Amino acid sequence: MRISVSSDMDEPVARLLLAELRRRGHEVMTYGALRPGADAQWAACSAAAAQDVADGAADQAVVCCWTGTGASIAANKVPGVRAALCADAVTADGARRWNDANVLALSLRLTSQPLLKEILDAWFAGEPSQDPEDRQNVARVGRLDAVRKDS
Repeated sequence: MRISVSSDMDEPVARLLLAELRRRGHEVMTYGALRPGADAQWAACSAAAAQDVADGAADQAVVCCWTGTGASIAANKVPGVRAALCADAVTADGARRWNDANVLALSLRLTSQPLLKEILDAWFAGEPSQDPEDRQNVARVGRLDAVRKDS
């Protein structure tokens, strides 16, 4: 799987994330502080990684900033992206299952090594629900993207 990763800071958890994704066999593309010379502001690098997902250049993305909040907000501004800030494995599983999230947002401050692995395990094991109500909600979010484009 091709995964775009952004971080506004070159923190140990961001480096661990890259190593863990590569260890799992994913092709990783980097943005922000993880890529020399790139714009490291959270809004810019998160949007760039999310745009890869929207364009089909990446299957998924992981965006990081100190709290994860700014990264998730910026990623969610990209039409077609459903970014979820996940602080635990249960949230990551639910984001994939019920929200068909395609971008994982993480806090550089709160995510420890063991927690990171648990979140990634749940994220990659999660499959989007085929329940009609769940699919309707995801479709409704997609229509919100269309409204934003027309504005």
